[in-house]
Amino acid sequence: MVDAVLARSKELKQALTDFVYDAEGELATAFEKFVAERLAQSQSKESKHRDTIVDIFLTHGQIGTKTPLELFIESEPELSDSDRQLILNWKRNFSGLFAIQEILPDGFKLMNWLTTKMYIVKPSDSETLEAMSRFKIGEMLVTRIAPVDNYWTVFSPYVQLGNLGKPKLAVAIGNFRQNYKSDLYGDAPDLLEEAWKSVERYHQDFLDFFGSDQVTLSGYHLGKKIAEFQDFLTQRRMDEAGLDRNKSLAEMAQDAGVSDEELTEMAEAMGLDAESAAKMMQNKAAAKMVTPQIELPPDLKKAEAVTVLAHPRWGQVLLTTYTQFETLLKTEDWQSVKGADKLIRKYLSDAEVNTFVWHRLAEQYPTQLENVLRSFLQRPDFDLQRDLAPLLQENNKPLEPDLPDIASVPLHLHNLFQEALAEVSKTKAKEKADKKSAKGFQRG
Repeated sequence: MVDAVLARSKELKQALTDFVYDAEGELATAFEKFVAERLAQSQSKESKHRDTIVDIFLTHGQIGTKTPLELFIESEPELSDSDRQLILNWKRNFSGLFAIQEILPDGFKLMNWLTTKMYIVKPSDSETLEAMSRFKIGEMLVTRIAPVDNYWTVFSPYVQLGNLGKPKLAVAIGNFRQNYKSDLYGDAPDLLEEAWKSVERYHQDFLDFFGSDQVTLSGYHLGKKIAEFQDFLTQRRMDEAGLDRNKSLAEMAQDAGVSDEELTEMAEAMGLDAESAAKMMQNKAAAKMVTPQIELPPDLKKAEAVTVLAHPRWGQVLLTTYTQFETLLKTEDWQSVKGADKLIRKYLSDAEVNTFVWHRLAEQYPTQLENVLRSFLQRPDFDLQRDLAPLLQENNKPLEPDLPDIASVPLHLHNLFQEALAEVSKTKAKEKADKKSAKGFQRG
């Protein structure tokens, strides 16, 4: 049975949604643009995902200095104080990857896997409650929840993922990150702040190691340098945590409060060598967040030249064509450069060539870039300072960065990814062994 506050919540949500769909002018334009941009940046094209993007716009879209939610309240002077407060509370809604911890008569106790925070969540209508009543403890779902009174309600369509093993859960987290970047730590501003700080710290580490925020090397040599950089980072974090690099494995195990045997077992389960496992155990007390491992993607390892551009908020961008684009800009007649049109089109359309890359080019080659774009776009009045941002938005490039992949992650997620990798490695090794064994018993 759905209580009166939940029923009213559903009515108001429908009224807010209708208000946005029926809008004209500036609100309608902002709505259409918001949904189109979010869909272009997302991997999912499902209708449920589109409906969720609409729900995000209701409370987080911007029309001047106001949100659709605020405009709706202004347009409805007859709303009671309790209705207004209920709607304003929705500003705190967020998307999460939830695990069902407990099944209640009128809802669920859910844990957001990304932050381990718990919520009592109740569907706002009997149909949804009945559909969700078939869920079992341990099942995963992706949805958006919003506060109502002293509990929460399902604010957007849910996607049922079922019971996931560690490898599939790690994939689900990766998919969530791709589709809901702005909600990665939507209910944990402290974790989000730590993650952003880690990006700035990582940038400083990059500068200290490479000596510049722009580096061009062959893929082979860059791969070697990145491995050295990883060692540099590990050592620096150990020094910051006050860990002694000269301790023996047995001493590290003792410091971590485990026996040599336990340490070896843990290392095997996580796919690590014993020394790395000991360092990680020691470091648990020193950090809530862990820096992800970095490795050059396979396709870049064979590239003749890879340029790394580094920024304290955008993170690092790796491009195999940056020097070619520079050559194009330095050439008096850019159209004489083979493949120039294709390269410019690629830089406008490819997500990997983000706003930061364009700003870097505009900073290094302002006159040349402006002239090239005037000619390429057939817009002789194109002004780099005035028109670059709108051009990038037209091509679905966010003007502000999402949290980069090199950001530190909470310790529980780091451990999950390590364990998932270990499971996948074990499965592959077993499959390989089974194949060899099967071959041995074949008869001609």
